[in-house]
Formats: sequence, C-alpha cells, structure tokens
Amino acid sequence: MEEQDARVPALEPFRVEQAPPVIYYVPDFISKEEEEYLLRQVSNAPKPKWTQLSGRKLQNWGVLGALKTALPSGGLPHPRGMVPERLPPWLQRYVDKVSDLNLFGGLPANHVLVNQYLPGEGIMPHEDGPLYYPTISTISLGSHTVLDLYQPRQAEGDDALEQPRPPPRPTTSLLLEPRSLLVLRGSAYTCLLHGIAATHVDVLDGASLPPNSPACPLAQPGALLTRGTRVSLTIRRVPRVLRTSLLLSK
Repeated sequence: MEEQDARVPALEPFRVEQAPPVIYYVPDFISKEEEEYLLRQVSNAPKPKWTQLSGRKLQNWGVLGALKTALPSGGLPHPRGMVPERLPPWLQRYVDKVSDLNLFGGLPANHVLVNQYLPGEGIMPHEDGPLYYPTISTISLGSHTVLDLYQPRQAEGDDALEQPRPPPRPTTSLLLEPRSLLVLRGSAYTCLLHGIAATHVDVLDGASLPPNSPACPLAQPGALLTRGTRVSLTIRRVPRVLRTSLLLSK
C-alpha cells in the first residue's frame, strides 16, 4: 500500500507527523460513558470467549472460536479463509463507527480482537501478517499504554546466532491514552513490527516525547505513568471469509 493510497481523508487532521507513514491518532474517539459501557460488556462476556496467553488474555469476535489458535495477532485461520461469526450488538456499533472512516477499501471491518493487559503485561514485537487487510485500528480502554514500533531483525549468519544480541530499540513509540483510536496503515503496517513492553510504569523522556504527544494530555516531560488494567479493541477486516452456505454443505 503506497503512502498516498494509505491516507484517510477523514483522519488527516489526526495524522501523526515525525512518524513512519501512515499513523493516525484520534484522542477521545469514544466518550467516558461509552468506555465504561464497553468495559462492562467485555467483563460480562461468557468465560469460553476468553483465551489465556502468556502476558495477556483475549477474546476473538467475528470468527468461530472452534478454530482458535494462539497466534500473536489472535487470528483464527482456516485453510480456505476465515469462518464467520455474527458480532454482538455492543461490538457491532463500534465496528460500524470505525468502518465509516473508510479504512478497509470501502468495505466493513469484520473481526475484533479484545485484549486485556494487566499492569506489567505486554506483547512481543510482531506483525499481523497477510491474513488481514493492511490496516490496524485499535480503541484503548481503561488505561494508557505505550506501543513500540520496530524494524524487523535482519537475517544473520550462524556465528552471530551464538552471540547474545541486545534487545531491539524501537523506531518510534506512541502513547495510547484511554478512549483513543490508533490507526496504522501503509509502511507503518507492512514494514514494521509492533509490540508493548511488559512494564508497570512508563517513563516519558522530556528530550524525546512520543510523536503523538501534542494530542496526549498525559505526555508531560519526565512524567511517570503507572499502568492500570487496559482493554484494547483491535478492529480489522479479514478479506477471505467463507460463505455460510459453503460451510453448511460440508
């Protein structure tokens, strides 16, 4: 996806400058009341919807849980596509709100990954891969976090593999406040890994604040931000979805 093609006209006022293209950060995408409503709905979801992974637990919506696998992105693959599942009304409302921004080539989102991170939990740098339309949209609930973007590691020789390697340094980091919407498109999606460090406190360096800090009231030089429990709604589109009639014929 070329940078020009990756731009979203409706979100251009929220584009993050001084960051890999194309990143949008929308503060207060939802209200405090909507945040509280969504947190209640997530908490009240049936226990079988939850999957416990190392460092977080998640719910998959939009595809059948019977095909669940512990992929970093939470996707539920099928050899010929994804198996559809009707979204509950409390999620469909926000899927529609995100889809109305025209993030997915004029088509609606059809998959939601709900992640819950306790203080001190995170996720290793990863990519979401070709299973999804090349756009990530994430609504944050309950607590802030810091999302780190990384260049993929280059392949190295066998000798290098025997030597300890320093941890990778992020290309850039974004402060995600509660009720915000983050959108990654273009090379920010296709060329970079994204992850969340497992820490209890985020220290903001006054000399290098996150590039989206002008939109973040919490982004004060030298701030120590203590993480609480955070829930994220990652709303995406899976292009290949099996038709219900095809499933019933099996």
